[in-house]
Amino acid sequence: MTYETVSAFAQTYGLVYLFVLFIGVLVYALWPSNRERFERAARMPLQED
Repeated sequence: MTYETVSAFAQTYGLVYLFVLFIGVLVYALWPSNRERFERAARMPLQED
């Protein structure tokens, strides 16, 4: 394997991997059952102890 082959493989599949990871995080963040958890976390700095 040459450097060019490894570089092309890493660039191509690295992009695919990061895109799939981004979509996964986006789905997790927008999933309806997670809404209450994120709203609770957003209000946490404003609550007094």
